[in-house]
Order: sequence, then structure tokens, then C-alpha cells
Amino acid sequence: MNDLLIAILIGLAAGTIDVVPMIIQKLDKTSCLSAFVHYFILGLIIPFVNIDIAPWIRGASIAFLMSIPVMIIVFSKDRKAIIPMSLFSLILGAGIGIVGSIFIG
Repeated sequence: MNDLLIAILIGLAAGTIDVVPMIIQKLDKTSCLSAFVHYFILGLIIPFVNIDIAPWIRGASIAFLMSIPVMIIVFSKDRKAIIPMSLFSLILGAGIGIVGSIFIG
């Protein structure tokens, strides 16, 4: 299968995993869409970054760093949201890194 198509599927899966709890909590549509797009794009980026470290560390690091601007915005409105956002960034980023290394190389 085409590497780009695999990356799209990884991004769709990561975005869905992140958004489902947000929908259950009845968060606003803009926040849900923003989170989905964030992880969709990370699914397109992380598998193609070539840094000589373990895939899960690469994914977690990139996802966390890319989440910092969003966390700065959210911090002023809801300080408690930073912890779950950080955890999801680390976990989903690591997952994207691992799955990307398996299917894309």
C-alpha cells in the first residue's frame, strides 16, 4: 500500500481516538475539529521524520512539541485540561511513531 495512504489512515485513526472522548464529554465542535486535524496532520508527519531514536520516542516528542501552542491557548481557559492533553500527546504520538515504523518503515 502507498506510504501516503498508510499515513492518512494512521492520522485518521489517531484523530478519531483523540476526539471520541471529547465528543463523549460534549466539548464544542471547534475543539473537536481542531484536535482531529492536529492528530491527522501528525499522522502525516511523524512516520516520515527520520531521526535515529526509537519510533515511540520520536512520535511522543514530536506530538508533545507540536501540542505546546494549543496548550498555551487552552491554559488560559481551562488549566486542568493541560494534563490530559499532555498525556494524549505522549500516548498518541508514541502510537503514531510505532505504527508508522511498522507500516512505513
